Amino acid sequence: MSPEYYLILAAALFTIGAVGVLVRRNSIVVFMCVELMLNAGNLTLVTFARTTGTIDGQVMAFFVMAVAAAEVVVGLAIIMAIYRSRRTASVDDANLLKA
Repeated sequence: MSPEYYLILAAALFTIGAVGVLVRRNSIVVFMCVELMLNAGNLTLVTFARTTGTIDGQVMAFFVMAVAAAEVVVGLAIIMAIYRSRRTASVDDANLLKA
């Protein structure tokens, strides 16, 4: 398969994620859309690494996955704290936590 197919798939995944972040109000769905956008970036990095024959893109994709794993832990903890205090997971209610 040619790399163009992978790049088109990555662009489609990133577009779906970006639309989800902009349109949805539920924080869990927004969180999943951000993860989808990160995975689209990883697919692009690995595609370019395979095209150029180097391992640089794969190493960067590995670090992106490590940062995404840390983001999942912190993000879900914040979402759970908001849900416990407000009984809703709406993004609009996150403004109420300001001091």
